[in-house]
Amino acid sequence: MRIAVISDTHLPRGSRSLAEQCMERLRAADLILHGGDIVGAGFLDELRALGPPIEAVYGNMDEPDLKTSLPKERVVEAEGVRIGLVHIPGPRVGRDARLLARFPGCDAIVFGHTHVPQVEQYEGVWILNPGSPTERRSAPARTMLELVASSGDLAPTLVSLGT
Repeated sequence: MRIAVISDTHLPRGSRSLAEQCMERLRAADLILHGGDIVGAGFLDELRALGPPIEAVYGNMDEPDLKTSLPKERVVEAEGVRIGLVHIPGPRVGRDARLLARFPGCDAIVFGHTHVPQVEQYEGVWILNPGSPTERRSAPARTMLELVASSGDLAPTLVSLGT
């Protein structure tokens, strides 16, 4: 199963949009995960129109409609893999241990908010941040993640979308 992971899209904003490379990967996925700060409910509808099912959480910048219709955190199961999803992970110091305690039994935890990509394992659990496909801020590039889930195994790949 191919899972496309994005966060911190902050759309709509002016004429900004997702890069075509990102859109292609979203369309080709079996599942899309969004780690919050979608911002507009209309943009979530645009993502839903791409075809694959979407699981999302709300972020601190999201419109009130999204904050009432989406959970603050959730656990998604795909091909025998449990993935925790939250927007704000808390301070950097102690973050990985806190995320593990927050999502016991998960094989991976996806968070957003920082706009800084992270693909690391901590105590056997993937700690993942897709960065942002629209606002790189202090990251070297705009990014997203692709996950391949199969029979309880997970293989993450960070995808650069350019500067």
